[in-house]
Amino acid sequence: MTGLIDMPSGDAQSDGTLSVVKSQFGPIGRTTLSFQITPRLSGSFRYSSVKDWFDPPEDGITTYADRSFDLRYQLTTEGRYVPAITVGLQDIIGTGVLAGEYVAATKTFGDKVKVTAGLGWGRYGSYGSIGAPFGDRPDVDFGKGGKLRTGQWFRGDVAPFAGVEWQVNKKWSVKAEYSSDAYVEEAENRGTFERNSPFNFGVEYAPNDKMRLGLYSLYGSKVGFSVQVAIDPKQRPRGGPMGPGPLPVTARAAAKSWGPDWVNDRGSQTAMRDQTQAILARDGITIESMAINANRVHLRIRNTRLDNAPQAIGRTARALAAVMPASVSSFEIVAMAQGVPLSNVVIRRADLEALEFAPGSDIAMEKRAQILPVAFALPEGAIRSEGLYPRFKWNLGPYVATSLFDPGKPLQANVGVRLTARYDIAPGWVLSTSIAKPIYQGIERSTFASDSTLPHVRSDANLYTLEGDPALERLTLAWYAKPAPEIYTRITVGYLERMFGGVSGEVLWQQTDKPYAIGAEINYVKQRDFDQLLGFQDYSVVTGHVSGYFSLGGGYHAQLDVGRYLAGDYGATLSLDREFANGIKVGAFATLTDVPFDTFGEGSFDKGIRISLPMAFFTGGQVQKTSKVTLRPLLRDGGARLDVEGRLYDTARTYQETDLDAAWGRFWR
Repeated sequence: MTGLIDMPSGDAQSDGTLSVVKSQFGPIGRTTLSFQITPRLSGSFRYSSVKDWFDPPEDGITTYADRSFDLRYQLTTEGRYVPAITVGLQDIIGTGVLAGEYVAATKTFGDKVKVTAGLGWGRYGSYGSIGAPFGDRPDVDFGKGGKLRTGQWFRGDVAPFAGVEWQVNKKWSVKAEYSSDAYVEEAENRGTFERNSPFNFGVEYAPNDKMRLGLYSLYGSKVGFSVQVAIDPKQRPRGGPMGPGPLPVTARAAAKSWGPDWVNDRGSQTAMRDQTQAILARDGITIESMAINANRVHLRIRNTRLDNAPQAIGRTARALAAVMPASVSSFEIVAMAQGVPLSNVVIRRADLEALEFAPGSDIAMEKRAQILPVAFALPEGAIRSEGLYPRFKWNLGPYVATSLFDPGKPLQANVGVRLTARYDIAPGWVLSTSIAKPIYQGIERSTFASDSTLPHVRSDANLYTLEGDPALERLTLAWYAKPAPEIYTRITVGYLERMFGGVSGEVLWQQTDKPYAIGAEINYVKQRDFDQLLGFQDYSVVTGHVSGYFSLGGGYHAQLDVGRYLAGDYGATLSLDREFANGIKVGAFATLTDVPFDTFGEGSFDKGIRISLPMAFFTGGQVQKTSKVTLRPLLRDGGARLDVEGRLYDTARTYQETDLDAAWGRFWR
């Protein structure tokens, strides 16, 4: 977490920072993922391990492993006289082994020295207590974990802690602290290490603003280290996006003359389409159709490379300005996905010409552009591009599949090759498959077989990983349609994911200019054999949800799904995500169903963190590939949802007004 060495501080990371820290001292290892959710609020997920915890070993295991969540809120930012003050809750819904609360204040003196002082409860109140001002700390039976222990917060013994940091230069810093954590269970009760002193000392080296390395002397008996890596989603590691620059906007006075009869000349209009396509090809934009009259052009495009929707719109508008006759004053640009039109972005040619070099041109163009609904049917007289359907694409590449948090081996991985293929039969009709072949089998059979009393819809995931060699991960036929300008539909049949196959149907109502959408999905699925070939097991279920989606502004999005899950349980999932204009997404979700906590098992209910990292953010290139990671403390059967590909909201939302506005800064690039 943000802090000194082993103690917290009043500081906060810059807004949006995503960091990963690996630390180790003696028998104690920690891997912590933190995210600065807002300028003042941050959250952390920690995986901890303590060696020599079990003596004698339990099930052959001597190491204790634990998962925990933290929340921190900065009450005040640092001012001339006021310190930065943060209140924090550690391990708020885990087992409670790491539970503690604190209030920490940090003040900078000059430009090199920071001083921190604080008060801690729980773990942070276990050494050098000065009393219990808010009463005794009640014992809590955490049961299966996953429960808030609000009755313990800021109760029991309170103890002071303090520390100082000296910034020697831009890269080196020295720290010292007085710790109020007695490590009662680790040092006193189980003897995993000796705590001889409350004083810790350390030196840290930061080669750049994205990495920090630390070496520490801890508790008078151990040497520790940490490796810290941070990502600021608002700053690309390689600077701005790379790739060919845009065309200058062609003034109408310089526009090509197509003669007086071009409006009725199909050959001239086809030539216009082809010339526009030649310009757009370098950006990976494909024209699906074009309809032209004397003063308007309606262009439907497929963006296959650019990772920013307004940039694709801007590049398309420039291409039209270079090709269209001078009388064409309005550009209607319609982005397509899965063969379905998403929205109609209307740009006046006069605005494009007037604002190219104007101050605040991106904001001005955003205000003048219209985002309108669009029907599935083509306008009258539209010229379709040839050779788009049917279309076949395939890719063969490496993959890494991980297994996390197994008590015996918390980090395992398979490495192999994956073949993906897609056949676009006609607009809206897609046949696709994914086949994986492991080459290195690093994931072993779990020593902890599922003890779930629910149908094993997810808890046997390890068996699918072990026996799928090769694995037909997915083989589906999907039909996407748009029966009305603001209604989208999807029907998918086949092997929908690696554990289930069947039929999935979905409908979405999304108004182009509204920050919300409503959808419904129903599925009939049957559980697949562990080898992930063509066979099925006996279990089948009807599952489905009604979903509400809402953009909260500032890049924050909420989703609520209510319905029936794969194990037959009924409940709801609440998801909160923060999304950045460059495509990075960080979010959390929690599911509560009618399955009692004791029946659900360890963790009590399904919850987790999900992160989406676009490759373009790291490479700076023009690529749409995205890496997605979902971290669950435990994978259980309650609250499990079908993992079908191509859900409508993620397909349709990119070119709706709310998302376009958030990313509009790259329209002119």
